[in-house]
Amino acid sequence: MAKACACHILVKTSEEAENLKQLLAKGASFHELAKKHSLCPSGKKGGDLGEFRSGQMVKPFDDVVFKKPILEIHGPVKTQFGFHLIKTLYRA
Repeated sequence: MAKACACHILVKTSEEAENLKQLLAKGASFHELAKKHSLCPSGKKGGDLGEFRSGQMVKPFDDVVFKKPILEIHGPVKTQFGFHLIKTLYRA
């Protein structure tokens, strides 16, 4: 079964996610923005979710992590939790 490692930033609105994505495009640190803005407890670790298997996350999140290019920032991705910016670090 496929495994991946990803980090994310979870916010309430798509606009907030877009604003953060623009900051990232200008060179802001993903980990620093996650610590400052993410609503997920993983924000304290810079958004790091560690390694997980396909199917462990909600489907829209899982689809990005396991199907989109790695080391790129994807989103905003809407789930029942809010809007995510997702960066997949590796897949195995």
